[in-house]
Amino acid sequence: MGLVLNRPAETLVADAVPDLSHLADSGAPVYVGGPVASDSVIVLAEFDEPSLAGVLLEDDLGFVGSAGADVEDVAGGVRRARVFAGHSGWGPGQLEEELEEEAWIVELPRREEIFSDDPDGLWATVLRRKGREYALLSTMPPDPSVN
Repeated sequence: MGLVLNRPAETLVADAVPDLSHLADSGAPVYVGGPVASDSVIVLAEFDEPSLAGVLLEDDLGFVGSAGADVEDVAGGVRRARVFAGHSGWGPGQLEEELEEEAWIVELPRREEIFSDDPDGLWATVLRRKGREYALLSTMPPDPSVN
């Protein structure tokens, strides 16, 4: 499972999922996390209280659980959160094959990138950080046909 980090929707959290306004800024957009289950919501958060996470990815980074916890209680233990509609997914062995074919540019994200205030510039930022030929790739327009 993965999340697309740089695709904010025009829909705001307050309009799409007002119950989650306690977790994420109500004026923040919902992000399009990927094409799978686009009608479901995933909340990625940085926790002051990691025990409140449904699933932890790192010491204080994880997903808000879907059941059992009161959103307001969880919000009290969250530093920042981002709401995603849908996610990216792969069938058994599919991602491994794509990685073997070098179909992906792989780079571990930095925390400030995960919660970037500049989603439009995120791809170029990560490519520049990766260096060398990737830095050159970062200067290309999103649609080379308009160049």
